Amino acid sequence: MLFTSLLRKKSSQRNQTLNAFYKVFDEFVRDCGRQNDWTDSTYEKFAAVKNHLMNFRDGLTFDFFDEKGLNDYVTYLRDVKEMRNSTIGKQLSFLKWFLRWAFKKGVHQNNAYDSYKPKLKSTQKKIIFLTWEELSRLREFEIPTSKQALDRVRDVFLFQCFTGLRYSDVFNLRRSDIKGDHIEVTTVKTSDSLIIELNNHSKAILDKYKDVAFEDDKVLPVITNQKMNDYLKELAELAGIDEPVRQTYYRGNERIDEVTPKYALLGTHAGRRTFICNALALGIPPQVVMKWTGHSDYKAMKPYIDIADDIKANAMSKFNQL
Repeated sequence: MLFTSLLRKKSSQRNQTLNAFYKVFDEFVRDCGRQNDWTDSTYEKFAAVKNHLMNFRDGLTFDFFDEKGLNDYVTYLRDVKEMRNSTIGKQLSFLKWFLRWAFKKGVHQNNAYDSYKPKLKSTQKKIIFLTWEELSRLREFEIPTSKQALDRVRDVFLFQCFTGLRYSDVFNLRRSDIKGDHIEVTTVKTSDSLIIELNNHSKAILDKYKDVAFEDDKVLPVITNQKMNDYLKELAELAGIDEPVRQTYYRGNERIDEVTPKYALLGTHAGRRTFICNALALGIPPQVVMKWTGHSDYKAMKPYIDIADDIKANAMSKFNQL
C-alpha cells in the first residue's frame, strides 16, 4: 500500500514537472501577446509551435534543450515534418524567443539556445508578382457567366495591385478612409499611417462600388483571405497566367527544384508585390514607393529594385529588334 502511494506521488510530481514546460509556454504567449499586441495570425503561429513541440517528444523540460536536444528538434522538423530549411529557421527562432523569455524570467538556467546557430542552407524566396502584361490580361479577361463571383475577387485584387495595400488593409478599408483623390489608412500589421494617392485604375474600382452598401461601411466586397486566394488561382488559370516558375529550396543539404505554373502561386500577397515591382519598373523612385507601402527599411525594398532593374533591361533590349 505504501509502495503504491509512493509510486502515485512520484508519478504526480513527474506529471507536474512535464506540464510545467507548457504552462510556462502558455504564460509566455499570454504575456508577449498582450505586450506586443499580437495579431490572430501570430497567435496561430505560436499555437503551431506548441503543437510541433508536443508531437516532437513527451515530457519536454527546459534542460532538454541543450545543443543535442536542439539538434534533435531540428532533425525532427526536417525528417518527420519534412520542413524546408527556411521554415525550420523560423520555427527555431520562435522556440528561441520562448526559451530566452523564460531564461530572463528566471524559470531555467539553460542558455544553450543563445550560441546554437545551425547552418541551414537556404535561398532567397522568389517574389511572385504579375508583370504589366499579365496584369492587363487579368483585368481584360472576360469572366464566364457561370463564374461571376470571380468578378468581385478580381476587383479587390486589382485594387491591391494599384494601391499596394495588404489584404488586411483592403479588408479594413472604410468609406471614411477615402479622401477625394487619396486614401488615408493606419495599417493593421505595422500601424503605419499612410497617405496613398489614387490613380485612374483604383478610382474606377471605387466608383464601381460607391453606391453598394457593405457591412461596417466597407468600401469593397472583400471575402476571407483563404477563399480569395482560392478564387484568385482559379481566375488566373482561366486567364492563362501559366508561366512556369521554378522555385528552389533546401531540406537539409538536399536541393529541391519545383516548377509550378504561376497561377498556382498567386495569392492576395501578390497584389502588393505587383504594385511595388511595376511602380519601380515605371521609374517611380524607391523612396516614393516606400511612402506608399510603409517600408521604412531600404533593405526590404532591395529585392524589388533588382526585379525592376531586370524589367528595364529587358525592355531596353526591344530596341534591338528594330
